Amino acid sequence: MPYTIPTAPAASRTPSLLRREIQDRLDALARTHRVPGAQLALDTGTDVIAVHTGIADVTTGSPFTEDTAVPLGSLTKPCTAALVMLLADDGDLDLDEPAAAHLPELGAVPEVTIRQLLSHTGGLPTGPDSDTAATTTAPRYLAAVCTARDALFPPGTDFSYSNAGYVAAGRLVETVTGMSWHEAAGALLLEPLGVTPAFIGDAAPGRHTATGHAVNSATGRIRPALQNLAPLEAPAGALLASARDLLAFGNALIGRADLLPPAVAKEMRRPETAARPGTLADGWSPGLALYERDERVWCGHDGNAQGTSCHLRADPESGVVVAFTGNAGGATALWRDLTEELGRLTGVRVPAGTPAADRGRPVALPECVGTYRNGTTAYRIAPGPDGSPALSVDGDLPLPLVCYADLSCDLVDPATGRLEPGGRFHRDPVTGRIARVQISGRTARRTDPD
Repeated sequence: MPYTIPTAPAASRTPSLLRREIQDRLDALARTHRVPGAQLALDTGTDVIAVHTGIADVTTGSPFTEDTAVPLGSLTKPCTAALVMLLADDGDLDLDEPAAAHLPELGAVPEVTIRQLLSHTGGLPTGPDSDTAATTTAPRYLAAVCTARDALFPPGTDFSYSNAGYVAAGRLVETVTGMSWHEAAGALLLEPLGVTPAFIGDAAPGRHTATGHAVNSATGRIRPALQNLAPLEAPAGALLASARDLLAFGNALIGRADLLPPAVAKEMRRPETAARPGTLADGWSPGLALYERDERVWCGHDGNAQGTSCHLRADPESGVVVAFTGNAGGATALWRDLTEELGRLTGVRVPAGTPAADRGRPVALPECVGTYRNGTTAYRIAPGPDGSPALSVDGDLPLPLVCYADLSCDLVDPATGRLEPGGRFHRDPVTGRIARVQISGRTARRTDPD
């Protein structure tokens, strides 16, 4: 049954009144969360409401408009996936063939399929940081990262979020089309949607763009944040777009636009059984995160660039699409609060993310102590001052872990003491020993000796 604007008193709201109420809430929440600028676009299936607030850049004071394009971060990935799906629909490739059939640099992982690249089920590491990636080429990057030695699990058996997989997906687009990824994204996806292309690193993007921002916790001062994405990582995170642009893409994902044939849109939303993304979402498909709420399954994705937070949700059953962009780290919390306000004002209960589950009483799990690796990233779990386990990633400040009997775990926010969904441990089916840990959707394989 489609969503409707609720009965009285909300039913008496005209679209213009509802727009003003949503505008008021966006303005207030942006101030609360110290977000310089933000956009929200909502398509209820019958009406489109778009609002924006604030400034695009604290240095220049330029206004945040409805058309302002924001660095999307990982919300680029569904767009890259859509390009691959369109090529598959044209018969240029097969989702279930090995990616190495098109990319010799993946020869060391010959069983990883194109579908597994898109759904993060290929067992590939995340990849090196952007500064390291900036010093090499995409083929060399993939050959170095995608090795049998660094495989996290057999392809098609689990989930680990991987930028490297989308660098490979972008290379597939280039290899098959003969265009650069940027050219293909513009010609095959963005321009047909009516979106003016804009990318990180583009000196003249052709449209007004927003800067990301960071807040100094000691002084409260808001400063611009520089984007440091390596050029070869563009298919994983280089797009800039407005909330209205994302709305157009969301409509395509649920078959309400001509860009994606209905069968392609449906295939993009089909869950992969092996994809268990933990805290990122309730499921994953070829290119999309899947979120469950009120017996509905929404599709979409989240994205964070340096100092931005962007979100897309689309419900194929009701036709509701919601898109949000914000140009500060605090925009993630703003988005969560704003979805609650949308539920109150419109009856549209948007899944902001995966809520923390009630897993009962914490348990001691001393056997989780050890070193785990995802490519070059080291996850070290060691006893903290009180004997409870604490997680440090690449030597960063350890964060206390709270473990549960089902092998899930939460992270303790050092500033607030609140529990945040962390991830889960996996046992080796033969030895019964904890062999892997998944933190924020990224899996790391245990490397310390027995």
